[in-house]
Amino acid sequence: MFCQFLDLVSIPDGTAITIAEAVKEVIIRKEIPQDRIFGLGTDGAAVMTGRRNGTAKLLTDSWPALVSVHCAAHRLALACKDAADGVPYMKIFRKHLQDLHLYFRNSANRTSALKAAASVLGVEDLKVTEVKDTRWLSQEKAISNLQRNLPAVLATLAEEAELKKDPVARGLYTYCATYRFVAAVHLQSDILPYLAQLSKLFQKEDINFMAIKNHVPVTIETLRIIKAAGERQPEGSFLAQVEEKVANLNISAEEDRVRRGTALPTDTLWARFQTQVMEPYIDGLIEHLELRFQQLGILGAFSSLGPQGPQADESRAISDLQLLAKQFPPISEMALLQEWQSYKVLITTVILKVSDSH
Repeated sequence: MFCQFLDLVSIPDGTAITIAEAVKEVIIRKEIPQDRIFGLGTDGAAVMTGRRNGTAKLLTDSWPALVSVHCAAHRLALACKDAADGVPYMKIFRKHLQDLHLYFRNSANRTSALKAAASVLGVEDLKVTEVKDTRWLSQEKAISNLQRNLPAVLATLAEEAELKKDPVARGLYTYCATYRFVAAVHLQSDILPYLAQLSKLFQKEDINFMAIKNHVPVTIETLRIIKAAGERQPEGSFLAQVEEKVANLNISAEEDRVRRGTALPTDTLWARFQTQVMEPYIDGLIEHLELRFQQLGILGAFSSLGPQGPQADESRAISDLQLLAKQFPPISEMALLQEWQSYKVLITTVILKVSDSH
């Protein structure tokens, strides 16, 4: 795209020019009316969406009414990745998920051993799933599989480490056979389904801005509820099962032997997990979701102009239209409200009647 811009404006080779400057040059050369520049669609690369020097920011400096939009599903994935990267343990946690996948994928014998362990322990015969860098929310499937198969995975790693003296298996077992790892798996098992559901919603063909406006705050509030519950997680949640799972796996003292050499009660281990991993991770998710979806108000306001808009709450529709008029100064608020009244009558008395007749 950038090369096409350079061709359009005939920029000499070797000349330093930003994408924003190229866009402005094209607009001038093509005599595009500048009072009609309202929207910009981009990907989520920093050069396009950076808060200080991103293309959207630089163009907004020239056209304040400009609304920049990039893929909602991509924004969600970036928010999740940024949140994990902000908590040291969660960043390493994701790497070890991938290491587990590679350990079993690269050996037919190890895969067979995992299946055998799953059969003996009576758990589901599922492979350790890959976590893809290009699709961050693939971690949801990986976590779901691992949570169900954790006993078989740990049993197989222990066997490979003890009987075959496999140093890789020993390293993975030492990391995974800990209270903190089990708690992190269950934390992700509670959180990721909500984020995955949001991602799937964003990828629907008939998605609209109103859905984004409504569902992102719901997801954020759900995260706040999980954090606020602390050690009193609701019955049926995965976090509520951590103590039982740790006891069943018989690894309650493993973390202490490996890292501290002294025994700690599980309530102390939970308190450390809560303050060092769970709370900062959830805080990061909320922060980055709010950061990545700052324009929910203006985007959601467009829903009042859709076919269902005139049938919605009158006060909400008027508030949306006032927001749009404020965002786009060339539009007269009074003229917009008057035209919307006509549009409302047209939709509710003509178009819908025709539709009902068919």
